[in-house]
Amino acid sequence: MLTASAQTKADSLRADSIFKSLELQGVEVVKQKSLVKSDIDKITYNIEDDPDSKSNTVIEMLRKVPMVTVDGEDNIQVNGSSSFKVYVNNKPNQMMTNNPKEVLKSMPANSIKRIEVITNPGPKYDAEGVGGILNIITHGKGVEGYTATFSGNVSNRGAGGSTYATVKSGKLTMSGRYNYSYNTSPRSYSGSSRKTIGNISESSSDLESEGSSKYHGHSQYGTIEASYEIDTLRLISASFDLYGGGSKSDGENHTFATSPLTHNRLYSYNTARNSKNNYGYIDGGIDYQRTFSVEERLLTLSYKLSSEPDKSDSYTDYLDMQAADGWENFLQRLKNQRNDGSENTTEHTFQIDYTTPFAKIHTLETGLKYILRNNTSEDDRYEEGVFDSDHSSHYKHRNDIFAAYLGYGLKLNKLSGRLGLRYEHTLQDVEYKLGRGDDFRKHFNDFVPSASIGYKLTQMSNLRLGYDMRIYRPGIWYLNPYLDDSTPTNIYQGNSHLDSEKSHSFNLSYSNFTPKFNINLALRYGFTNNSIENVVRMMPDTQISGLKNPTGKDVLYTTYENIGRSQGVNLNTYVNWNATKNTRVYFNGRLSYTNMDDGGDLSNHGWSLFTYGGAQQTLPKSWRLSFNLYAMTPNINLQGRGSSYSSYSMSIQKSWLKNRLNLTLSATNFLKKYMRYNSTTEDTFFHANSWSKSVQQRFSLSISYRIGELKASVKKAERTISNDDVKGGGGGSDSGNEGSSN
Repeated sequence: MLTASAQTKADSLRADSIFKSLELQGVEVVKQKSLVKSDIDKITYNIEDDPDSKSNTVIEMLRKVPMVTVDGEDNIQVNGSSSFKVYVNNKPNQMMTNNPKEVLKSMPANSIKRIEVITNPGPKYDAEGVGGILNIITHGKGVEGYTATFSGNVSNRGAGGSTYATVKSGKLTMSGRYNYSYNTSPRSYSGSSRKTIGNISESSSDLESEGSSKYHGHSQYGTIEASYEIDTLRLISASFDLYGGGSKSDGENHTFATSPLTHNRLYSYNTARNSKNNYGYIDGGIDYQRTFSVEERLLTLSYKLSSEPDKSDSYTDYLDMQAADGWENFLQRLKNQRNDGSENTTEHTFQIDYTTPFAKIHTLETGLKYILRNNTSEDDRYEEGVFDSDHSSHYKHRNDIFAAYLGYGLKLNKLSGRLGLRYEHTLQDVEYKLGRGDDFRKHFNDFVPSASIGYKLTQMSNLRLGYDMRIYRPGIWYLNPYLDDSTPTNIYQGNSHLDSEKSHSFNLSYSNFTPKFNINLALRYGFTNNSIENVVRMMPDTQISGLKNPTGKDVLYTTYENIGRSQGVNLNTYVNWNATKNTRVYFNGRLSYTNMDDGGDLSNHGWSLFTYGGAQQTLPKSWRLSFNLYAMTPNINLQGRGSSYSSYSMSIQKSWLKNRLNLTLSATNFLKKYMRYNSTTEDTFFHANSWSKSVQQRFSLSISYRIGELKASVKKAERTISNDDVKGGGGGSDSGNEGSSN
């Protein structure tokens, strides 16, 4: 028999045992993070919270981002326009702006934290870019300590690897990133045909061409960022970016022409080409930020230096030339050629920004900016090994810009609004050192207004209305008058007398974001009356100024002109549904109508549709499965239509060690190796078709591993230099031209 004390102790032990038997062994909380956030002037997509980011590149993830579309050839449009700017960590990146698809498809998405689509740039931004701005925010992971992430990938299209590290000690925080990518493309095939219509003569010809090419290249990207907190009110931050790479390609082509009158063979020849290209981008900047005891009052001083060198070297050999009577002189222009080119842009930028609140609900922002930009271009041409000074071009382009802006913001209960006015003075000074062209000097004065208003309907939904005006200054790629007649049937030339474009747009959007269901609808109308368009004309080669040894035969001549008058409407739709705690379904689409003309004979109009959708499923034991599908109808341009596209992909991912180790297997277009694309170009006197067939099938394996713990990130000035004022080369115009590209 137990004593009272012993009995009490036994009862206590028994109760404790029963309690422990009932104690929960663990609780797992599963919650899907919201991928999209809406603000008065931007839409944010959280890349790091999307499981597909473990294996995809940035350009593949862009297909999911609201207001962004990516076609089958990786051409990007923002707000229905291919004219947009790319920032990295709130700073402009000229290399990415000029070559967005080349850079972004080599960058792993697991290095990105989020992407912001700035749809209504305020007055603090340069007045360039109809579509808006893609602001890519990279990881600043991670109190004292360090963190590092290592990743690698291999596929049937290449391989790559990257590393990222952050370390913090006291007031100093530093981070660094390095990425290497090697890409190879199996042989691709292409062809074109041109039919003469209307005014047919003995100098006319119908043209057929077929060929193939092979490409491989590599790229490297590195960045270092640092911040030092002098005290609680003063911060110095700096960054240095370096991007570079190269590529090699070779191709062969067979071309023949027939008479549209008799259908007899007029001439034929074979072409063998090989080329190599090296490019780079160097960018460094420093910001000093001063905050004050008054919340949100901010002063920033910034300086930036950047350079963008680019070199290319190509060889073209003509073989097996045969010509009918009367066409011998035309083929005599086919000389074995070498084209050795180099371009560089160097710029210094100084900027001051000041923001202050007043009367609690008002905000005033103002600033000054000065850019000193020098562009140089040297294109040297050799025929049969002999330097051809007549068709070579050495060219200097000075482009200085002074800007001042004033902005006003209001936040009153559920209502918020912004008004802004920006003034920009531009000096363009062009000087020819070698080759044909007249020196010229131009001044531009532009006042650029913007306005937006937002109303918070509920805690989860809001409505926004905005207007903005944007301008485009033609870059050196558009201005350079170098006459490229390496292919005598298709001659290309820039136009040094282009003016800046001006476009206007109005937009209305609605957003509703809940833990279960997200939707964003954006309706936009835009127009412009002097857009820079890629214009193709058929004409006798005797009418092309500066062409060596013209023969009077009809050729296609392509240049750029300020002739575009366009208006368009597009509706962007983004939907995300968290069907269950483990299942996500999403859709991203754009419906556009475009109407274009040149004020003369050229005009075009029509509808285009882009759709992208998919689903993600979280499985037991940290497995995830994804499936994606997209399709796009032909886009509209001034002289024809582009190609339709479709694609699909699947991936499966497994995580270990509390998500420190991730392995992903993915496959794209796995049922069909080659995909074919077609486009058309039309004029009063000709109809042209072109096609290409390339390998879009891809299988890949990706792995990443993270070590260390760090909760701090490199602090950045809230304002910094943003040079987004130049129209990028080869990107197409699309100014106010919703859903079209050139």
